[in-house]
Amino acid sequence: MAPCAASAQLPRLLGIRQASEALIQGLEPEDLCLQGMADASPAKWHLGHTSWFFEEFLLRQRPGYAAAESRWRYLFNSYYEAVGERHPRPQRGLLTRPPIAEVLAWRQRVTAALGQELEQLDPELVELGLQHEQQHQELLLMDLLDGFSRNPLEPAAYPSGTGGVEPEAAYELSATAAPANPSWIELAGGLVEIGHPGGNGGPESALGAFHFDNESPRHRVWLEPFAIADRLVSNAAYAAFIDDGGYRRPELWMSEGWAVVQQRGWQAPRYWRGEWEFTLAGRRPRQPEAPVRHLSWFEADAYARWAGGRLPSEAEWEVAVGSGQLSQAYGCLWQWTSSPYRPYPGFAPAAGAVGEYNGKFMTSQFVLRGSCFLTPPGHGRLTYRNFFAPASRWMASGLRLAREVAR
Repeated sequence: MAPCAASAQLPRLLGIRQASEALIQGLEPEDLCLQGMADASPAKWHLGHTSWFFEEFLLRQRPGYAAAESRWRYLFNSYYEAVGERHPRPQRGLLTRPPIAEVLAWRQRVTAALGQELEQLDPELVELGLQHEQQHQELLLMDLLDGFSRNPLEPAAYPSGTGGVEPEAAYELSATAAPANPSWIELAGGLVEIGHPGGNGGPESALGAFHFDNESPRHRVWLEPFAIADRLVSNAAYAAFIDDGGYRRPELWMSEGWAVVQQRGWQAPRYWRGEWEFTLAGRRPRQPEAPVRHLSWFEADAYARWAGGRLPSEAEWEVAVGSGQLSQAYGCLWQWTSSPYRPYPGFAPAAGAVGEYNGKFMTSQFVLRGSCFLTPPGHGRLTYRNFFAPASRWMASGLRLAREVAR
């Protein structure tokens, strides 16, 4: 990396690393090992894994760098098979050792080494590591919400009015940035281009238009004329779906989704509790006009069918948001699309272990677009492709309706 580029990237590196550590301020040591389900990870693991990523892919190759003991590679590897074996994901909550003090000390050593070696490091890998850390900041918050929601005491991970991290304030702010009454935006469709224009593989430059490999290549898609809602579906609208027997009507659901509803006893979104909902600020009154959140793809799809619409494809979403006519596109909730998570035409994973980042998950999942109130500032973009299994609903996910337009 050129000296001027390295000096420009250093403040960003330090800021992102410090932002991760700020997320545990005010939490108790017991909170940091909390793992409420197999899909989640403890906060301490997230803090260790993001340091492991930098150490494994950037620092370990530098002369004289003293890496953490070899057993930590096993503990904090996530899914990189090419790197080696890893601790089972469902058992991460059992890792009371190493203690958080040792993990934080390791983080400081890694951050210092990154700063010292920055001019010698691959700028694209450094940026990938920073984007990766921002993803885990969001996941850490989502995982804490799941874990805290299982406690009968209903504790608040981040109480309002403390002056520290306040995710719920960000949600409430984003929820107000929408028209009072939803309306439909009609778009002509036709032959459109979607995807990141920077080519296949890494970012265009370390400080420029970063994109993950799954966002490219840019390619053409044919769209029929369609209409899309200018705002997200609200709590009040979703409550009407429930009141009309939405969770009791199999004709509204995909077969697999109906089986999940029956098996898991779903009757409402993930964190609804009567007229309240559980949040990172604890139990709070549910705001009728705020966008409904923590929905699975199955729930979003069933609601859309009940409402006489459908979920937009990711191409429709990208074209519509790119037109600048939609509210709540970013910083509110990830938005389910009807698109299965599959590679774009011409996609090829990056060489080496980092090629396992996205490509090997392109099956049995659906794409979400935008970003959410837990997404770090500046991390979202038009071409970002998030993805989850259709039954997952612990994420900050909502929906926007689409429908056909007569030609």
